[in-house]
Amino acid sequence: MRTLCSSTLIGEFFVIGFAALVAMKDPDLSMGTVWTVSGVAMLFCLLLCGLVTRPGGVALGWALQLGLIAAGFFVPLMYGLGAMFAALWWASVHFGRKVDEAKARFAAEAEAEAGAR
Repeated sequence: MRTLCSSTLIGEFFVIGFAALVAMKDPDLSMGTVWTVSGVAMLFCLLLCGLVTRPGGVALGWALQLGLIAAGFFVPLMYGLGAMFAALWWASVHFGRKVDEAKARFAAEAEAEAGAR
């Protein structure tokens, strides 16, 4: 699960950076505010890569997805991109857990086979 979720988060890292470049063109937003909020969100993406498998890591990922969708209030394109990354996050968690279960099952089978010899 860690690999799939981390890949999604790294993609989000770059999307947040590019969205910040778009948001800078809004005259109602100051450059300092845009880069502070975007920088914190980008740092959160990187930190979350290491926290994904810990308790609450997936929930924090969902909070990030909601934040990306909410960013659509400032950069309307983020509504669609946020929804796309929320779907990718769901797929990463769902299929990542299936892969982890399959790996554990194969490891148990290999261990049982080695013990039978």
